[in-house]
Amino acid sequence: MLPHASAAILDPPGQKHVSATGYRNRLSKFFEQRGKRPMELVAVMRDPVDWLGSWYRYRSRPQLDGKANSTRGMSFDTFVDAWLSADQPGFAQVGSQANFLCDDAGRVAVDRLFRHDRMGELVAFLENRLDAALELPRSNVSPPGPTDLSDEMRGRLHREAEAEFTLWESLPE
Repeated sequence: MLPHASAAILDPPGQKHVSATGYRNRLSKFFEQRGKRPMELVAVMRDPVDWLGSWYRYRSRPQLDGKANSTRGMSFDTFVDAWLSADQPGFAQVGSQANFLCDDAGRVAVDRLFRHDRMGELVAFLENRLDAALELPRSNVSPPGPTDLSDEMRGRLHREAEAEFTLWESLPE
């Protein structure tokens, strides 16, 4: 949230995008000045199908043509099938929102979790905390494209990725 943050990790992605547990285990002492200034951990979650659809579309962009993580030319059902597999191919290795946001026991490991489809609530929360008006530009937007799932694959996704949907459905609408 530059320029409002007093510190930020901008690179590498492995540190910039750290799970809630990773933050608590590796980074919190640095940012919280060894516990003297505990921070409230805030995150955003996206509807699981929309989240997967965004990854699928993002990895279909022309810059990835011919690379192992490209999804160009494959159906969304194929992508979701690969994401659900135990041995995910490179293009389907996008992680799990539930694993990112929860601890090893499956408990939410952030203090405040906002819905992606209700970003206004996050912005209002941050504006209140920062006592400043914020303009959050859209960035890192996936290209448009179809993300229709067959009924069979949608059912399978709900069954096999139950933790994703349970967490999403626990968030107030």
